[in-house]
Amino acid sequence: MCGIVGFTGNHQAAPILLYGLSRLEYRGYDSAGLAVRDGEGDTEVIKAKGRLKVLADKTNNGESVPGTCGIGHTRWATHGEPSETNAHPHMSDDGNVVAVHNGIIENYQELKDKLLRKRYSFYSETDTEVIAHLFEYYYKGDIMDTMIKVINRVEGSYALGVLCVDYPDQFIAVRKASPMIVGLGDEENFIASDVTAILKHTRDIYYLEDN
Repeated sequence: MCGIVGFTGNHQAAPILLYGLSRLEYRGYDSAGLAVRDGEGDTEVIKAKGRLKVLADKTNNGESVPGTCGIGHTRWATHGEPSETNAHPHMSDDGNVVAVHNGIIENYQELKDKLLRKRYSFYSETDTEVIAHLFEYYYKGDIMDTMIKVINRVEGSYALGVLCVDYPDQFIAVRKASPMIVGLGDEENFIASDVTAILKHTRDIYYLEDN
């Protein structure tokens, strides 16, 4: 299984994401990554093959990645070999959308073929990259409306976390047949695949229903 952690608030996101991911290591994984927003600036994506410690070392335990909003992921390879390229998060062609995903997109090849015909380019072997490009394709300024359009096209099981350029201090999350919880804190919010990832920060937790 894969693991997802998301954070937005007033603290540096990367150390919180790394800690949360460390609490999800029991789920198994072969690579890990972070995407962090620093205000209106570009999203910084850092990925590593292997143990979470490799990612922690690359980021000085998150201290070298500024920003207070981000998502993190530990991946267990399904589509594509374990590699830094195939690790999540995945980014859209224009760099405006970053996505992490647990589960299986059953119709990803059909969606990928359609996006390729529309001249989208793919750098990974994953089904998840389809989500980032599909989000870019539908996006017209409303992150919620876009997510609804995306999940109406996607078949399979999923927990998704998405960052979007026009929402510098927010992310959006949705689930279907794959676990995802929401944690509410003092001027900060979380998502995670499991309660253990965020219990250090909040006990105010909600379980998302399907869709």
